[in-house]
Amino acid sequence: MRIRMCAAAVGAVVLAAGAAAAAAAAEEHHHSMSMEHEATRPVAVQDTRELVHFPPALIEHEMANMRDHLITLSRIQEYLAKREFDKAGELAEKRLGMSSFGLHGAHEVAPYMPKGMQDAGTAMHHAASRFAIATQQAAIDGDVAKALGALNEVTQACVACHAAYRLR
Repeated sequence: MRIRMCAAAVGAVVLAAGAAAAAAAAEEHHHSMSMEHEATRPVAVQDTRELVHFPPALIEHEMANMRDHLITLSRIQEYLAKREFDKAGELAEKRLGMSSFGLHGAHEVAPYMPKGMQDAGTAMHHAASRFAIATQQAAIDGDVAKALGALNEVTQACVACHAAYRLR
């Protein structure tokens, strides 16, 4: 019963986040569409994120890293739903935590990042390591709430960076 409740809680968090993103996108689309009907030409939405210039090879490298981060977050959620806290924590530390810097070649891309982007990335890596610790506690007491809160800090760091920066 408790496993189903935790799995349901994790599912609810994931669905709520997806629903919020979908609602925001729908609102933006609706606003854009109504503006088009009022004007004779379409209204372009301006991307106000800071454009960060990387060498072409490093753009592909960084985009691959970010896709790997998304896959890792998905697998972590799967492990949490199954109450496999140790696996979730190990994966987080290995692929996202402070010990993952060598894996993703952070030293290669950091010189091209503005300070704020570097700080957001470092915040994400620190948060992932804190999440790994929170999963150890969850493995002992079965309380997934602190682990989910720590995981939210990871995703919030991702959201903050993606909201402020774009690559070219």
